[in-house]
Amino acid sequence: MNLKSQFTLAFMLSVLCLICFSGMAILISGSKIVAFDHDVISFIQGFESPLLTTIMKFFTFIGSTPAVAMISILSLFFLYKVLKHRTELILFIAIIIGSPILNGLLKLLFHRARPNFHRLIEINGYSFPSGHAMSAFAVYGILSFLLWRHIPTRWGRTLLILICSIMILLIGISRIYLGVHYPSDVIGGYFASGCWVAIAIWFYQRYQEKKSEQRRPN
Repeated sequence: MNLKSQFTLAFMLSVLCLICFSGMAILISGSKIVAFDHDVISFIQGFESPLLTTIMKFFTFIGSTPAVAMISILSLFFLYKVLKHRTELILFIAIIIGSPILNGLLKLLFHRARPNFHRLIEINGYSFPSGHAMSAFAVYGILSFLLWRHIPTRWGRTLLILICSIMILLIGISRIYLGVHYPSDVIGGYFASGCWVAIAIWFYQRYQEKKSEQRRPN
């Protein structure tokens, strides 16, 4: 896929995620998704066991601010020292910092209370959209984008996408299992973060395209 195609794809994905997030926000505001949320929570928490609770707490920790900060620092070191990235580091930092800022603004906007019928951990703050879901999508989404071009084999790229997708999914599910988020919070978080990541990549690709045009001989 050439640079112009990537540029167009990033823009289309940002618009699609924005539309999906807006639809989710409308459903939440109108309380039209309550039955869906309760059914999914009941299904996921139906598998509750001491071992599974420990596993879900681990994935929730992986999606927490301290863990995300550590993963980001290690990723920055790898991108800079091993892959010799330069401008990509700005993109990575912008996405990682921008995600929690956007999440905080959206939570203040929607003021959705957290579930209160069966919590396995206690946490304060508003519920929609899930900060863990947004952070997970931001971190593993941008890592997938930056590492993809450096993996020469198809199976290697498939493994990269598979691992990142599993991490994103399990961090989101852990929040539902532990009773601190509705499923719609997690889904909304994915869409919000997807929009943010795609917009950031769009600007980055646009910058790269302009640099490429400047290098071309007249």
